[in-house]
Amino acid sequence: MIKGAVLDMDGLMIDSEKIVFENWSKMMEENGYPYDLDIYKKTLGKRKTEVEKIYKSLYGENFPYWDFADRSHVMYLERLESTGVPAKPGLYELLDFLKENEVKIALATSTSRETATLNLKSIRVLDYFDELVCGNDVKNGKPHPEVFLTAAKKLGLEPSACAAYEDSLTGVQSAHAAGMITIMVPDYLQPTPEILPMIDKLCTTLDGSIEYLKSL
Repeated sequence: MIKGAVLDMDGLMIDSEKIVFENWSKMMEENGYPYDLDIYKKTLGKRKTEVEKIYKSLYGENFPYWDFADRSHVMYLERLESTGVPAKPGLYELLDFLKENEVKIALATSTSRETATLNLKSIRVLDYFDELVCGNDVKNGKPHPEVFLTAAKKLGLEPSACAAYEDSLTGVQSAHAAGMITIMVPDYLQPTPEILPMIDKLCTTLDGSIEYLKSL
């Protein structure tokens, strides 16, 4: 049995990616920029500095990325306060299983600590987590393994004793490079032929991994 579990957040534990896509679609339409889901998918799992490069490569160096990003963040927080963000299927079952089996739990997200904390509180799971590693805690974003290595260190465990949960391709690369057992629960992005060998278990829901964990 594993000793630690390290979970991503957006698109894995919470159904936030769809809300962000809606926000960006609205802003881009209002400002006359062509936009679709394929463009949005290019940005998933990446830090904002990397996302900025993607948008500027598509819309030119004068594209006001940070203005859009700031507005999207405000829109997201307004949604979080008004209606909340749905938890993904199987989250509570998985977290209960991990706690019942005394598995330490950490967060590994590119999101800021402030927003991550608000998200976890909104779906009532903050108390499940022993450690939080957020975007402002590391220098290198995914696919670099720093965020997962930092999480393992904070839990006091070897990476090989931990299972990492991810929904994005860059997240899978990051977890695999860290040497963790890698479990993917896809959201918008399905694994590519390049990514498949890095995945130890592919599931459609979070609790779909429980039987696999029992077999370790």
